[in-house]
Amino acid sequence: MAGCYAVFAWEIMVKKYKKTDGVSYALGATVTMELLNRRGEYARCVYVSPKSDVDAVTEKAKTLGVPVVASEKAFNILSPKENCFVIGEFEKFDAKICGERNHIVLVNPSNSGNLGTIIRDVAAFDSVDLVVIRPSADPFDPKTVRASMGAVFGINFELFDSFEAYAEKYGKREILPFMLDGLPFAERDFAKDKKYALVFGNEATGLPREFSRYGGVKIEQSDKADSLNLATAVAIALYKISIQTR
Repeated sequence: MAGCYAVFAWEIMVKKYKKTDGVSYALGATVTMELLNRRGEYARCVYVSPKSDVDAVTEKAKTLGVPVVASEKAFNILSPKENCFVIGEFEKFDAKICGERNHIVLVNPSNSGNLGTIIRDVAAFDSVDLVVIRPSADPFDPKTVRASMGAVFGINFELFDSFEAYAEKYGKREILPFMLDGLPFAERDFAKDKKYALVFGNEATGLPREFSRYGGVKIEQSDKADSLNLATAVAIALYKISIQTR
């Protein structure tokens, strides 16, 4: 009976996500399964819609000892307009980056969809860790988590309040900012025995001029588009550095 009361209390406590909360939510069966497989120790509860048939998710949750709650209320609060039948609630976790790996550094990214896609790119190539400079979109926002397709549970990332704070801790590497007046990125080679930080600016404004002191590169393109989407530019950079440093 005590277990039933615990589950009931959990359901009542479901609320809209806030950045200051200690928990967040994985929206969807695929994303929730990634949570359970990769960060299961942080999973607090799995909510399933009575309309759904998600035996694989519920069985995995039960194996880990994670409570499973059948409830429409959770979906009305957290995902009222989504085609979503499973929600995983999880505690925010610490996923510190490694100083021995190359880094993708995002300076003030503002779009959750872009950030989620970049997280998915980082996981796909698995050759770098991710750094996010605040103010920024929130890596734990359910929109970011869903855009990453759960890849946020499989990468190392770290947030800093300034680029200077990042550089002080991990700056013993070549810093390579992506700027419109940089040298052609296609001509750049990466050495396996060196460490790099590939730095990208905000979607709308790019990097501040002060980053030009590090030099810089640009991804050459035609004049039929004013710029590449941030996530696309990061994917191009990731592909090149991953194949040259492995």
